[in-house]
Amino acid sequence: MKTTNRFTRRQFLKSSTVALSALTVLPRRLFSQPPSETLNIACIGVGGRGEAHVWTSLKENLVAICDVSQRALDGWGKRIEKTYQKDNISKPMPKTFTDYRELFDKMERDIDAVVVATPDHHHAPTSMRALKLGKHVYCEKPLTHNIHEARQLMLAAREKKVATQLGNQGRAEEAWRLLCEYLWSGIIGPVREVHFWTDRAGTPKRFWWPQGGTRPPGEDPVPAWLNWDCWLGPAPVRPFLDTYKEGKFKGKHVYHPFVWRGWWDFGTGALGDIGCHAMSGPFTALKIEHASAVELVKDTGDNTSEMFPTSAIIRLDIPARADMPPCKLFWYDGGLYPPREMLELPESAEMPDNGTVFIGDKGRMKWSHATAPVLIPESKMKDFQPPPKTLPRCESNHFVEWTTACKGGRPAFSSFDHAGPLTELVLLGNLAIRAGVGRKVEWDSASLTVKNLPELNPFVGRQHRKGWEI
Repeated sequence: MKTTNRFTRRQFLKSSTVALSALTVLPRRLFSQPPSETLNIACIGVGGRGEAHVWTSLKENLVAICDVSQRALDGWGKRIEKTYQKDNISKPMPKTFTDYRELFDKMERDIDAVVVATPDHHHAPTSMRALKLGKHVYCEKPLTHNIHEARQLMLAAREKKVATQLGNQGRAEEAWRLLCEYLWSGIIGPVREVHFWTDRAGTPKRFWWPQGGTRPPGEDPVPAWLNWDCWLGPAPVRPFLDTYKEGKFKGKHVYHPFVWRGWWDFGTGALGDIGCHAMSGPFTALKIEHASAVELVKDTGDNTSEMFPTSAIIRLDIPARADMPPCKLFWYDGGLYPPREMLELPESAEMPDNGTVFIGDKGRMKWSHATAPVLIPESKMKDFQPPPKTLPRCESNHFVEWTTACKGGRPAFSSFDHAGPLTELVLLGNLAIRAGVGRKVEWDSASLTVKNLPELNPFVGRQHRKGWEI
């Protein structure tokens, strides 16, 4: 593949600044827009994170909802009908589907834009169907289940010239802009290391979802309200299981709802869940285009062909680019953390559940995708004067930023031009888990191939089940 995934800071700043004057500020009152100014939106995946998107899409014109759970669809029907009655709204109820392929077949002409909030393994098949039809797409993070899919979606979005957005909501906030402005002003000098950590997939004090196991035996009856075949979608067929009957996860759900993240077939692990939040700002601030190598430094030794390990430490090697030297990104999850002294954290203080530390030649700085950068030690902030604000800001919110782009405004700040390369970088860490501890994976971003361990190349993409191809 000759096409690269480069999107330079100059291109980013130019596209943002030129389009600034085109930004449309949308009316605040729910349903107050005339039909000519509204988007016909289909929401695919309406549980969990998808719930927020349904409510937000009602501010436009929600024409369809899709979910494998008929129970969820019925529940939304009652809630939407009640909302229409309360606000004196006279328009058709959204049509409902349990299979998004049927939705696209029947409603292609009635849809302007699609919101995707499915499990990870459906992100690419759903989004690609929409893109091929020329529809605008908002897709939850990570953009895709694997690296190859991320590249394909980015290229398809460029070809179709539609408005796109990744659901890493912090991209609409001040935090990543301040991070860029701080680092570009040279406050801590050239950055040599960045350390990210998260409490996903679980810590002793907080459990999120199971990892570090294998497929339990047996089979449970598929609930009448669940379209299990559509839930599996592009993944290999397997029997439905409701809960674990024994072992360390006894009583917890196996696949649905939500706990699919720890399975290779369906999720992308802790890194896929939080990486596109945590790494988005640093990706821009450090002018990253790709990694040259990645290595699993440590894990809990319970990785299997079915599930991610309980916890892991991963290192990504970033080559020199623009005016910045090579640097290393370290990822910690599942209760593993960087050294406490890196944050100058007292022994009595608990490590934050999530965070990032930058190590520069002239100092250190901590940050998260939701909060402004803070110098280490914090006493340095007493007389600190922030650098000038030079980047365009979001005047609305992450979702409205996308709908504005759909209507001809400036491109969203987490369009697939950003989300594609970012997701490629994030999911490269999962190739390191596949390789095992201490086996450095040398990466060629241009061709999307592992140079030194060819046995990993089948995991760069996946074989989609017939009928669910992209």
